[in-house]
Amino acid sequence: MDRTPSLTGSEDCTDSSSNCSVPDTPANWSPNVVGEHYSIPMDEIALQPVMRADLPLSGAREGRISHRSVRRQIRNVCCIGAGYVGGPTAAMIALHNPYIRVTVVDRDEKRIRAWNSRHLPIHEPGLNDVVRAARDGLRPGVDSTGHFDASNEETSTRAPNLFFSTACAETIAEADVVMISVNTPTKRRGQGAGRATDMTAFEGATRDVATHSKRGCIIVEKSTVPCKTGQLIKNITQQHRPELDFPVLSNPEFLSEGTAIKDLMRPDRVIIGCESIPSGIAAAEALADLYASWVPRERIVTNNIWSAELCKLTANAMLAQRISSINSISAICERTGADVGEVAKSIGLDRRIGPQFLKAGLGFGGSCFRKDIASLTYLAESLGLPEVAAYWEQVLTMNNYQRDRFALNVIAKLNNSLRGKKITILGYAFKKDTGDARESPALDVIQILLEEGPMSIAMFDPLCSEADIRYELSALPAADVQDVVRVCTDPYEACEDSSAVLVLTDWDMFKLQPRSAPVKAQPVDSPMIASFSPSTPADLLHLPQRSKEKPPTIVKDTVAVGTLPEGIIARLQPQADCETGCEECSLVRKSTSSKQRQEAIDWSRVATLVRQPKMLFDGRNVLDAAGMDALGFRLETLGRASTV
Repeated sequence: MDRTPSLTGSEDCTDSSSNCSVPDTPANWSPNVVGEHYSIPMDEIALQPVMRADLPLSGAREGRISHRSVRRQIRNVCCIGAGYVGGPTAAMIALHNPYIRVTVVDRDEKRIRAWNSRHLPIHEPGLNDVVRAARDGLRPGVDSTGHFDASNEETSTRAPNLFFSTACAETIAEADVVMISVNTPTKRRGQGAGRATDMTAFEGATRDVATHSKRGCIIVEKSTVPCKTGQLIKNITQQHRPELDFPVLSNPEFLSEGTAIKDLMRPDRVIIGCESIPSGIAAAEALADLYASWVPRERIVTNNIWSAELCKLTANAMLAQRISSINSISAICERTGADVGEVAKSIGLDRRIGPQFLKAGLGFGGSCFRKDIASLTYLAESLGLPEVAAYWEQVLTMNNYQRDRFALNVIAKLNNSLRGKKITILGYAFKKDTGDARESPALDVIQILLEEGPMSIAMFDPLCSEADIRYELSALPAADVQDVVRVCTDPYEACEDSSAVLVLTDWDMFKLQPRSAPVKAQPVDSPMIASFSPSTPADLLHLPQRSKEKPPTIVKDTVAVGTLPEGIIARLQPQADCETGCEECSLVRKSTSSKQRQEAIDWSRVATLVRQPKMLFDGRNVLDAAGMDALGFRLETLGRASTV
């Protein structure tokens, strides 16, 4: 008997967003009507898709169906999983395909409520603006009072076409395309524990799709999965619906936390893996048409399904390998007097190498790199390739070595004892511009420090919530970890009377800010074409921003609505008010009024708060050695010879 849990809840679970009618947004409305890649009007794209360049497909060409029939076929997209991949990806597809209904389903009611509220469950620069435009829709042009303005040329409207629901079964039943974006963590027990991928949630989601989906539904892998998962999907669908043949595609994501919206807006490539049979090729064309609404056709690449599955693991493994490679050189630099920053810059000038992922530090963290390399090594071993597995295992070994030696150096410089001493940690997130506390290198550093019995560890991070940090800390074996570690909302409070300050995240606010000449302001009505800045969401949405428009006014003691200009904010459909006493609203007000969580740290002030000899450990190579020396700090940096 199959005991794999189902993704969906009870069958009587209902939600207003499960009514899967096609939104009545005109097909000619789109945020993308400017720029070199968006020269074809949306009505021509929607009604005459054959005008677009054909998708370059490999493999068999027999039985290929036209773009016209494929485009008319897809009207409902379901994304299973409302996490870091599912939510932003669905929002971007909905934003650029206003004539298609996109619904994200998840059995976590709290998470779905957050997606439907003012307070999204994840932080990504620009995400709130994308979600609001697609989820809430746009009204006709209005005047400064919010009333319809007949003289305003902005008279186009947009109906909401992005929905978040717990009605999993009903939404799947209506979908033409189902994207599976559930969590696939590393197994914690049983065969392959610590390396193999835990496919429990993925299998459950696939079972739900096989049970409830309609004939011809396209099943798309978005989760990071082992090679040959497409065959697993085929097996499950055959068990539950042997009379039907569902096309299966692999469409791996290549998002980086902190820049997910930028990565979705301007992807380097979109990979679609399919079977080289007529139904597989037709399904790949249908999915490609969704992306072609904003992604140039030449960046949409089709592979066979197994290659697509493997390319995600390989891409992350190669990026992690570069980080471990430069970190191995940092250890040599510390012994020889070389500067790893200068070495990295020099080799990065070689066009064959390039500068990306060559910054020495604590090593990689987050929910992807370690998990994916572990999965790759397990795959290699299961295929009888122990030498390949050992090669990639060394990337993880070097990553662990880097953070271990950083923590041990802290202990050594403090006379090999932390008894009666306070340690300050600035930054918990594994990288800047994200509030994701999972798999942070800081956790491993804290574990080693706790073994030396410090009096306290004070921690500050501008985005990670205390609840998330404490959840991660609960995995540590130390019984008193929750008592010893204190999470602060003020960096200066965290640094006060500290014996050592450790910078563990490369937040810009932690850098020593040099005085610089003012930057000349750019015209406000210039469209963004070649690049994307999270601080210009109007450009992100390709919505007009005229010089007469003023930035939104934030009333004291109120929650900020967003970062769009007032004219565009007025056109957004109003959001539902939060319940009285909303905890998220309280947190937003608190963080908005706290300048310390937004402004650069005043290191001269920190110098007056910490204990002599003002030990400062830079785990991310973000601090200026000369500047810190002038302030009296004794700076220890990975990849540079010690001066202490």
